[in-house]
Parts: sequence; structure tokens; C-alpha cells
Amino acid sequence: MKKLILVGRSGAGKTTLTQRLRGRKLIYEKTQSVEYGFDLIDTPGEYSETKHLSHAISLYAYEADVVGLLLSATEDLCLFPPNITTMVNREVIGIITKIDDENANVEYAEMRLRLTGCDKIFKISSYTNEGIDELIKYLSE
Repeated sequence: MKKLILVGRSGAGKTTLTQRLRGRKLIYEKTQSVEYGFDLIDTPGEYSETKHLSHAISLYAYEADVVGLLLSATEDLCLFPPNITTMVNREVIGIITKIDDENANVEYAEMRLRLTGCDKIFKISSYTNEGIDELIKYLSE
């Protein structure tokens, strides 16, 4: 299985997705430090939101096969600038979370992730399991 690093804002759903992919019970846990596992690397949102911490993401990305940029379908802004995927020497995928939320704007999130340079985008709900199997299949190839 490809090792995936999850990158995104606080509250984007990185830890919940990690729990779902590992078959764990979904409980709210605030990630305080990088959670490094055999198949997943879960990063705190602050690493994406704070310039002096963001360098750590670059270092951990070298340990992964795939970089997953997470964007919640409920957010009205995106931390990731256009064409950021060109700065990484790993495959970068987009992951839209919270697609089941009543305030979800999946089309906007997809447009923003496409601007970053993501060609492959997964639309998921960690609560309903929608899109989870497709992501697992992709990581298993």
C-alpha cells in the first residue's frame, strides 16, 4: 500500500479520515503532533497554517509515496496556492472531505484543488464511507 501524508487546515478532516482508513472508531481527536504510521502520516493543521511550521511538511513528505491535500467541502477558502503541486516530487492528490455536510460546496472545493494542480481528486465522507473504498483502492494499486 502506498504511504499517504495528509495535509490541510485544522478541522479539514485529516484525523477522522485517518481513523476511517485504519478501521478505527470515529472520535474527535485534535492532532497535536505528526502522527507517523506504517501507511499514513497525519499532520496537524497548524503545520499548514503557520509558515515556520510548514517546512516540517516538506520533510515528512519525503517519507510518503503520495501527498494528499485535504479541503473540506464546507470551507470557503483554500490554504493551498495555485500550482503548488509542482513544488513536490511526489504524486499529489486532492481529497474533498465532509461531502455529506448540509453546507457542503463540493464543486467549489474541487475547483480550488484543481487550481493547485491536483488531477486526481477523491470526494469522501468519513461518516457515510462514501468515496473511502475508491481511495483505498487507489492507495493499494
